[in-house]
Amino acid sequence: MSDLFSCFDLGSIDSVTVSTDAGDLPWNSHPSFSGVKLKHLVTGGETEGLFSVHLVKVDANSEICEHVHENSWELHEVAGGEGYCVLDGKRILYNPGAVTVLPKNIKHSVQAGENGLLIMAKFMPALL
Repeated sequence: MSDLFSCFDLGSIDSVTVSTDAGDLPWNSHPSFSGVKLKHLVTGGETEGLFSVHLVKVDANSEICEHVHENSWELHEVAGGEGYCVLDGKRILYNPGAVTVLPKNIKHSVQAGENGLLIMAKFMPALL
């Protein structure tokens, strides 16, 4: 696991009204894609629905199959591992430091490589 990803996984989340230890938040299996786990750091309930922030672990050689987010823009910040994203037919390499802007209503998928993939995903407006 990348050091930066570990920091967010075990860090703190603070706002005017809430302080949360991220290490106490559960990892959830993705409801549609096997080999994908999510940790919801910030949800729309804390941001009046304006944005949400999620850690995403994609197991080695696993895939987030093609899908769209009809109402939300998405931002991927790759924190570890390797793989690629296919965004509206364009293949984008995913290595630590890669940032991808995914507009709403655009088909995209993510494929992890042999070492898996670690992403911080942000949605505007909030996904959850």
